[in-house]
Amino acid sequence: MAKKNIVRGMAMLAAGAGAAAVAAKSLKKQNIEKKEIKERVEKTQSEYRNTERGKYEKNSKGIYYTNGNYEAFARPKKPEGVEEKQAYLVGSGLASLAAACFLVRDGQMPGKNIHILEAMDIAGGACDGIYDATRGYVMRGGREMENHFECLWDLFHSIPSLEIPGASVLDEYYWLNKEDPNYSLCRATQNRGEDAHTDGKFGLSQKGCMEIMKLFMTKDEDLYDKTIEDFFDEEVFESNFWLYWRTMFAFENWHSALEMKLYIQRFIHHISGLPDFSALKFTKYNQYESLIMPMQKYLEEAGVEFRFGTEVTNVIFDIKDGKKVAKVIECKVDGKEQGIKLTENDLVFVTNGSCTEGTIYGDQNHAPNGDAEVRTSGCWSLWKNIAKQDESFGHPEKFCSDVAKTNWESATVTTSSDKIISYIEKICKRDPRTGKVVTGGIVSAKDSNWLLSWTINRQGQFKEQDKKDVCIWVYSLFTDVPGDYIKKPMKECTGKEITAEWLYHMGVPVEEIDELAENEAVCVPTMMPYITAFFMPRAKGDRPDVIPDGCVNFAFLGQFAETPRDTIFTTEYSVRTAMEAVYGLLGVDRGVPEVWGSVYDVRELLDSSVKLMDGKSPLEIQLPGPLNALKKPLIRAIKGTVVEKVLRDHEVLKDYMLK
Repeated sequence: MAKKNIVRGMAMLAAGAGAAAVAAKSLKKQNIEKKEIKERVEKTQSEYRNTERGKYEKNSKGIYYTNGNYEAFARPKKPEGVEEKQAYLVGSGLASLAAACFLVRDGQMPGKNIHILEAMDIAGGACDGIYDATRGYVMRGGREMENHFECLWDLFHSIPSLEIPGASVLDEYYWLNKEDPNYSLCRATQNRGEDAHTDGKFGLSQKGCMEIMKLFMTKDEDLYDKTIEDFFDEEVFESNFWLYWRTMFAFENWHSALEMKLYIQRFIHHISGLPDFSALKFTKYNQYESLIMPMQKYLEEAGVEFRFGTEVTNVIFDIKDGKKVAKVIECKVDGKEQGIKLTENDLVFVTNGSCTEGTIYGDQNHAPNGDAEVRTSGCWSLWKNIAKQDESFGHPEKFCSDVAKTNWESATVTTSSDKIISYIEKICKRDPRTGKVVTGGIVSAKDSNWLLSWTINRQGQFKEQDKKDVCIWVYSLFTDVPGDYIKKPMKECTGKEITAEWLYHMGVPVEEIDELAENEAVCVPTMMPYITAFFMPRAKGDRPDVIPDGCVNFAFLGQFAETPRDTIFTTEYSVRTAMEAVYGLLGVDRGVPEVWGSVYDVRELLDSSVKLMDGKSPLEIQLPGPLNALKKPLIRAIKGTVVEKVLRDHEVLKDYMLK
């Protein structure tokens, strides 16, 4: 088959060349002057893009993409007139801070010209991790990272570590994960703490594999507004693959089929590491202390201004003849309305939408409802106000209008109880107090009504954490159904009730659960109404481009801005949108690293095919009717070629198949 494809490709090239020759003869026959023929040929050549010609030409957004280390190591020239510009960044989450860092490092903008407007009294957005004296330790979520977050590592190799003198945040992270690599020793439990023995297997039938392959091969536009359950049935939904997938990435059956496809393509090189989390890497501490604090210090030392207590409510545009200019930022400063007037020379970057907007905080004795504290920064209202002004600014209602489908709840359990820790050790087979990898990722109780999962990252997760304490992060996808021990929905549970449900699935004797939950642990629940809002089914235009068409001084940042091929709910996505926004608006002449191209790498495709089928070769699939008889002739045709070697190297072709 490989030979046939090569021959077919050569034939197509020859046909193209022949067609060009015929066209040229036809033009001559029509007595068109040679000069005009030459002009047409030159025009055709200028529009043609091979692997090099035109590769570094900027697109309509002022951005181009690159790969390799040639541009990764280069410093761009200072953009002309940058000293006369002001930059306003709305929000202080990862995307906004990254944009500010790129303005300083690559845009070489004076720090005093950069202003970060934040409604809260602390930076970080969704990348949090705090000690609340009235509640305890709080982590709303964790960040799973990998080696091919190209933009993230491009940024953090320039941010000094707060831990190690002379090192960058990337150095610190790289050394940590080299010396203490991540992997799980128990991915799932059942029957109250017993190993579910998923044993690294996906458990997919041939039909299930074909359903995944069909989704993988479907065009983006054919997936607009479609759900995952439009493509998968029980062949996939009852497999270990779906257990791994939905608990690791927080996908639900009703979420976007397009995003599911993008995830499969984006992380195809990590399929084999999905069952045991060996694909993942983690920071030493929570993401606020490991990522946000070093960035904030870098920016403060550069002279960047942080304006806390500043809630931006709208950005007013002047839109004429397709040209869109941000003219005024409307905001409330400590509750008082103010306006910031802008010129075309002033740049505005807005983080539109937020997965942690409206978080409801409970505590040990209170559920996250009723009179519980709610933290809001008005992200959704801001985007709605902006979107009213032009169609290119997106459709926020597609993402924030159905809280029943976008919420889940997490909780942070802190304990120093040796009895509780003994049950942890039994499951994860590691001592959580060593400072090294503990669970390696989430452990999912596959028979939990809540579909409860929990994880323990390296301890301590907080720099000031007592060495005796262990912080456990718990989350559940199904918050509105009764638990197995606590007979009510998670969203109605206090911290100690959530701890009790977790202890039940850990295998703690029933008669000991209540006392341990009451006196040997402290739990802080956090209900997040929009935590998976970005997974809602969508179509082209629902998320605005990073730089909407016609915008001269305005860009969107973060998880609800559109950038090709990358996947949301990742730190990489936030940083990528930030880099694109800064490079495009400021005219930074440096390539944005392209999304890692594993989906175009035949080696990764072959490996992932075999791993997805639990070691079975795609060539072992029984094809219908006479198609099966074609296998042997095709296999013999590649014998002795490099194609045979590649297929053997990746366990697609096996000895018996050549006999």
